[in-house]
Amino acid sequence: MSEHEHEHEHEHEENPKESIIKIAITAALSLAAFLLSSFLNLPAWGVLLLWLAPYLLISYETYLEAVENIIHGEVFDENFLMCVAATGAMVLRDYKEAVLVMLLFQIGELFEGYAVGKSRRSIEQMMDIRPDTARVVRGEQTEEVSPETVAIGEIIEIRPGERIPLDGVVLSGASSVDTSALTGESLPAAVETGDDVLSGCVNLSGLLRVQVTKAFGQSTVSKVLELVQYAESKKTKSENFIRRFAKIYTPCVVGFSVLLAIVPGIITHDFAEWFRRACTFLVISCPCSLVISVPLSFFCGIGAAAKRGILLKGSAALDALAKTKTVVFDKTGTLTKGVFHVTAVHADKFDEQELLRLASAVESASNHPVARSIVSACPVDDLIVSDIQELVGRGMKGTVNGRTVCVGNDKLMDEMGLPWLPCHLVGTTVHVAVDGVYAGHIVASDEIKPEAKEALEALKQEGVGKTVMLTGDAEQIGQAVAEELQLDEVYTQLLPADKVERLESLLQAKENNASLAFLGDGINDAPVLARADVGVAMGGVGSDAAIEAADAVLMDDDPRKFVLALRLAKRTMGIVRQNIAFSLLVKFVVMALGLFGLAPMGLAVFADVGVTILVILNAMRALKNKD
Repeated sequence: MSEHEHEHEHEHEENPKESIIKIAITAALSLAAFLLSSFLNLPAWGVLLLWLAPYLLISYETYLEAVENIIHGEVFDENFLMCVAATGAMVLRDYKEAVLVMLLFQIGELFEGYAVGKSRRSIEQMMDIRPDTARVVRGEQTEEVSPETVAIGEIIEIRPGERIPLDGVVLSGASSVDTSALTGESLPAAVETGDDVLSGCVNLSGLLRVQVTKAFGQSTVSKVLELVQYAESKKTKSENFIRRFAKIYTPCVVGFSVLLAIVPGIITHDFAEWFRRACTFLVISCPCSLVISVPLSFFCGIGAAAKRGILLKGSAALDALAKTKTVVFDKTGTLTKGVFHVTAVHADKFDEQELLRLASAVESASNHPVARSIVSACPVDDLIVSDIQELVGRGMKGTVNGRTVCVGNDKLMDEMGLPWLPCHLVGTTVHVAVDGVYAGHIVASDEIKPEAKEALEALKQEGVGKTVMLTGDAEQIGQAVAEELQLDEVYTQLLPADKVERLESLLQAKENNASLAFLGDGINDAPVLARADVGVAMGGVGSDAAIEAADAVLMDDDPRKFVLALRLAKRTMGIVRQNIAFSLLVKFVVMALGLFGLAPMGLAVFADVGVTILVILNAMRALKNKD
């Protein structure tokens, strides 16, 4: 859509009352003109003057728009076609038809403005999540400043009822937080000291003091708004095709109408009749319903998704999502919680608590997820730890209260010549040795999300033929998760490059007209997200790299949201196909009637404006909540 079309669209959206008043006055003047011309014996010029007032009132904006577009090189648009058809009707003294053409065209424009406005507002509601100020704690005082000026590490205060301006971690206080603006979830989330909070959410109850972890430009609220604005600019192949089709189709139709007015007129010597048919044909052939309804349907679909915490990067993502037949999952953080449950199995002469304390003391120097889980399960600060060293590919070693503690995998135990106990639990096994004696092992197991099984069952019901999991975990862990969730295929012990390679083979195996979607949340998922037909980032805790590479973002970590996204995409594409089929069918039927003089101007107007109104109303169904 051109810049000038956007401006015209906004006029109808922003001033609906003015349009309604103008349409009402035109209808009243037209009724008066019809009654006076029917009951009074007026000369031809008198009848023209009666109809001229309603005609000029309802049509002057369309003429101005057509002239402006012609100046900017856009000649054959709907405004131009309507002006030619209405002018032709006036020349033939079919004043009622001329006014009717313009009146119904303006009604169609009003409906379009209303529909676009409603879908845009559903998206722009997210603009309200950007706070104007942040209350920064500086010394003993708090200052209200712009969020853009707050630095990482500064402390902000959020009072009950206020929106959180920046991402951070809670230093003090406890509260409930409304996350619905980001996730679409109505239930508030409880937060306390040590929890992360996201900008754009609303603090409902307690006073919170939060240490800022991201600058405003990198905060969640800024990322969300960038994605929403980006979505409006991205067009799918269907939209681009319709635009290109209209640019070729419209000049052809105008050319054919000129020939229709001249050639048969020369043969039959009835120029007035064939001029009337040519004008009727022009009105019928106007591609308004196609040009408006297809982008509007996608726009409404994107708006409906945004309201539910699903951000789609344009209609191309919606189109591809609707064709999904293969879904590939990352494991940790996508199908599982990404929070490890720690179980200690001790050997003789050691107890469970001692085992955990010694392992936690050594693992405190590691950033590995399993190490962090062990430290979280048994934090220690009363032990003296020294000489910690990392044993690459095997584990950690250190001195704890004068005792040598080794924490690592099977290889480390084998190197030390220690007979280690086999583990019968599913998870990552970490062995512990103290002063050269085997002390036992710790199993860190990741819990499957309770919603994951429901999501996978729903995907099968939606027609997804294959579900696959790619993970870097050991085969035993991956197979256990895949078996519990009844996945079709699982590939384990994969590095990021291996995931891309495996995804390539899955892409080659799928049907040509089907899409492959990948769901992931970690930074190592970014290459796979970018390569998939539809990359879906679990945005609630997803990394910035993953969100940047993805085509869609789920604003929380519930995999069922992907099922909802799939349903919305299919529903929207169904509406798009309905609108295209209905528009073309009606137009071709009425065009054929018009060529044989069987379609009056009223029917021609219905074939254009009436159909446009109907497909706009159909497109707006995409906004309705049918979860």
